Amino acid sequence: MKLSIEKSKQFVPAETLERLAACSAPANELLESGKGAGNDFLGWVHLPSSITGEFLAEVQATADLLREKCEVVVVAGIGGSYLGARAVNEALASSFDAILPKRKDPIVVYAGNNIGEDYLADLFEILKKKTFGIINISKSGTTTETALAFRLLKTLLEEKVGKEEARKLIVAVTDARKGALRTLATQEGYKTFVIPDNVGGRFSVLTPVGLIAIAAAGHDIKKLVQGAADMEKALGTDVPYAKNLAAQYAVMRNALYQFGKKTEILVNFNPRLHYFAEWWKQLYGESEGKDRKGIFPASVDFTTDLHSMGQWIQDGERSIFETVISVKKPIRKVEIPSDNENLDGLNFLAGKRVDEVNKMAELGTQLAHVDGGVPNLKIEIDKLDEYNLGQLIYFFERACGISGYMLGVNPFNQPGVEAYKKNMFALLNKPGYEAESKAMKKRLLGK
Repeated sequence: MKLSIEKSKQFVPAETLERLAACSAPANELLESGKGAGNDFLGWVHLPSSITGEFLAEVQATADLLREKCEVVVVAGIGGSYLGARAVNEALASSFDAILPKRKDPIVVYAGNNIGEDYLADLFEILKKKTFGIINISKSGTTTETALAFRLLKTLLEEKVGKEEARKLIVAVTDARKGALRTLATQEGYKTFVIPDNVGGRFSVLTPVGLIAIAAAGHDIKKLVQGAADMEKALGTDVPYAKNLAAQYAVMRNALYQFGKKTEILVNFNPRLHYFAEWWKQLYGESEGKDRKGIFPASVDFTTDLHSMGQWIQDGERSIFETVISVKKPIRKVEIPSDNENLDGLNFLAGKRVDEVNKMAELGTQLAHVDGGVPNLKIEIDKLDEYNLGQLIYFFERACGISGYMLGVNPFNQPGVEAYKKNMFALLNKPGYEAESKAMKKRLLGK
């Protein structure tokens, strides 16, 4: 993996970068020592190197059972409980995976990440005609979106195959000792995996939270973990700033933020990375957006969004910077043919690969945006495979921890997440929320 920050340096004074570079080492050390804020959620720091072959074999065996018995595997989870798995699965799958005529792998779909009635009805209509299993991911078992979806999915599965068979097709990923899902899993005898107490949801893709669903989709979790483990070594406190890519990224982000760049846009030129950006947005938004601080994380899919958001990025308010994920080698090969009529004027491209055109669009866009006052960072990976994605995941996690500490926030809590839940429970008259419900009704009536 490579990181280039050269096209951002002109936007910040050199002395600022030097000052912040000096601050990055203590921030990185806080991750290692566990002496910083949120230190009870640092289990991800050395997670990749601590994962054993025996553990991966157990995860793979569970995934293989679902693969053998199911045409569809439904992952029930929200936020960090599904975004990491979806990011990896969609990056590695065919863009038209769901309609491939001869499939050897089950289709992995997602529920419990919204409260859309039409979405659930559409899903159930398909599941009634398919053999399916469920991976239910929730530490508490009471997160509204996920618990609601699981109740409906469990009911449908039991009606379809009976309670005894349904137990074999449900995997619970939850707390080791407590919570509604742990209680249910024990009562019903579900196969269970533990969400580590010291790993927060947005950092949990390399735990069973992400690994089971990734393995169920047919991807190599050993290579994914190996990529992350190698990146863990490359970003430790013993690695100097000049070679520590996570520290360099964190420093440039904070420098740009200090000079008015309040929004970071994660850019990809490969459609398969759309959900990787969704995972990244939660990772950085939930980690840094607190205490009235934090860069706003946004994302675009280029070249598609150059025809919608491109105008704003080029000529809008200069409060943004871009981080581009560039994939050096595509998996597939498509060459552009010659055409005798040449009505579209594209014969000058005949014989070239489509990716050559895409790379020139990437370079041209970068140059245009920098000229337009948009700082640009570039992360290049060799190709979209498990190893490189494992590296990219850990890189962003480590940089997020360093960046959050440099910003002066606790990167590992999320106190603002609960506000909407309290209002929703009050409006739904949930038991225990009577006082809040009464106050909410008065507020809505304008009294």
